[in-house]
Amino acid sequence: MNFSGISNRSIVGKLLRAPLQFIPSTLQIPILQGQLRGKRWIVGSSQHGCWLGSYEYDKQRLLQQIITPGSTLFDLGAHVGFHTLLAAELVGSSGKVIAFEPMPNNLVYLREHLRLNRITNVTVIAAAVSDHTGTATFELNNSSFKGHLSTQGTLPVKTVSLDDLIAKGEIPIPDCLKIDVEGAEMSVFRGAIHLLKEAHPTLILATHGDEIQKQCREFLTSLGYQIQPIGEKSLENADELLVRYPG
Repeated sequence: MNFSGISNRSIVGKLLRAPLQFIPSTLQIPILQGQLRGKRWIVGSSQHGCWLGSYEYDKQRLLQQIITPGSTLFDLGAHVGFHTLLAAELVGSSGKVIAFEPMPNNLVYLREHLRLNRITNVTVIAAAVSDHTGTATFELNNSSFKGHLSTQGTLPVKTVSLDDLIAKGEIPIPDCLKIDVEGAEMSVFRGAIHLLKEAHPTLILATHGDEIQKQCREFLTSLGYQIQPIGEKSLENADELLVRYPG
């Protein structure tokens, strides 16, 4: 059931959410439903929808449809690891997940979720994916979801280019990229231009803002990719996109 899809403004949504405030944030609890049912989750690491199993419900279902055993997925903007855990489950023991996350607090939860669930097919890279390998500043936000690369930031972070890492043999060529980088989408693409042109990985792309969404669509279409919305919105209005190369 998609608990997260019940509006918190509705009476039912308010009633369902009211008891959640009494759950200790440090509690480790089994995820209730879905592909990750039974996996251990730290309640206070993210939204309650994670341990309820309904977090980003449409994206979960899409990942289950397109990720196959033995494949390689890059999780760009892994946050605290919900989709990382899901991808690790879907690719299986013969597959591999590489999770990129720059925020220190998120990294603590990400690594702990991997440890709690004895996940061995995930490599964590503590860096923001961008158009160059080096350093940059990161702007923190009250929400652990909203931090982003910015010249106004105060947190120095490592940055990596996917093309650089692949050229050095430090990471394999991926079959799929899950991208949620809070506005740095075009920087990611500029640093992965050879990967996109030559290997044509499937992209599950979250965009942030109408102008960035348009830029992403125009750029990816110019490379021959086909784009469709995730969820019920039109392509022009969707902030989450499934991007595939035909053939």
